[in-house]
Amino acid sequence: MKRPMEQAAPREKLTDRYIKSRKPAPAGTRVDHGDTIVPGLALRVTDRGHLSFVLCARYPRRPKNPTRRALGDYGAITLEDARTKARRWLELIERGIDPAIEAERQKVAAQRRQANTFAAIAADFLDRHASKLAKARGRNVSSAANSSRDGRAARSPISSRGISAAISVIADRAPYQAHNAFALFWRLYSWAIATGEYGISASPTDRLRPAELIGKREAWARVLSDVELRAVWDAADAMSCPYGPAIRMLILAGQRLREVGDMAWPEVDMPKQLWTIPATRMKSDAAHEVPLAPGAALLESLPRWAGDFVFTTTGGKKPVNGFSKAKARIDKLSGVSDWVLHDLCRTMRTHLSALPVQDLVRELVIAHAKPGLHKVYDQFTYRDEKRYWLELWEKRPLSIVEPPPADVRNLTRAREERLRRPA
Repeated sequence: MKRPMEQAAPREKLTDRYIKSRKPAPAGTRVDHGDTIVPGLALRVTDRGHLSFVLCARYPRRPKNPTRRALGDYGAITLEDARTKARRWLELIERGIDPAIEAERQKVAAQRRQANTFAAIAADFLDRHASKLAKARGRNVSSAANSSRDGRAARSPISSRGISAAISVIADRAPYQAHNAFALFWRLYSWAIATGEYGISASPTDRLRPAELIGKREAWARVLSDVELRAVWDAADAMSCPYGPAIRMLILAGQRLREVGDMAWPEVDMPKQLWTIPATRMKSDAAHEVPLAPGAALLESLPRWAGDFVFTTTGGKKPVNGFSKAKARIDKLSGVSDWVLHDLCRTMRTHLSALPVQDLVRELVIAHAKPGLHKVYDQFTYRDEKRYWLELWEKRPLSIVEPPPADVRNLTRAREERLRRPA
């Protein structure tokens, strides 16, 4: 493509009126109208009528010949902005600094400040506010912030583009988790703005729409069939400690993943066969008792480490992690697909509805809060009731994974069917 010929018009004191009155340059040319106020500043007019500001100077990288560099389009920046920017560039050139290199340095510094600001906000949020959140949700703030295919979100997560990049990466593998991560970002920045401590007046999530970024949030309601539950149980039984026993405990106890994964021996009273999850680990902010009729024998079979944690790969020093790899192995061994580990809790709760269990107790077993005024006026723990129903539940999955002979009737199921018949 042929480069346009450059022409220089007589220097003028540039004004907005003068700039707006310029007509397109002759075909195949572009004309620079020099400014008498700032040396080297010029208004460039193309043959298509495009107006922009340029600065002609001997830049440090090419000091022998004057070179024109663009300052910005007229309209995107004002005449006064162009003069201010030109003066700043001339000062840098006088000191032997190339303005392009300085601009890149400032950009990198700004990105670093943004990343540091986000890191400080996230750390303070987790320490001072997110203690009420479930551990896994709190950890998602950091993991979501650092998730990006090309690292852009990690370098500048305080921008809408950084948030969008991080959420998009999560959405590629787990859309439901992406919605949760977006909600955490929104909550984190709302908290930061409310504190007034970080100089932030707007959230980078404000103009982002989860439905457009991730897609419509679909309610997940997967319940494993008896055949699938048996396959998962057998697959977990084939896996060594800690993942296999931990997944079987998820099936038996009906608790959330991190509640089981972070289980510690000081929380367990084996003589009473009672597991008490402290309030600091519960989403409801209240201690939760889990009778160990199901799972007591499983716990007794586990090794005791020097550290406190039951399910561990570090001798009890840290709780087990890396369930995603364990889940992938379970899928391969069992042949069950399109499910998540929390579906085991939902499956257990669904099966409780088939048992003669009071609805309030069904909810308390899986640590759901008491409804309405029950929460205020009913402080009864229902420990014995939960133990009884959990004993019934223990028989249910065991009857699924170890079915009785064809000529032996399953008494538990027979009783359930009898109870479901109309009077």
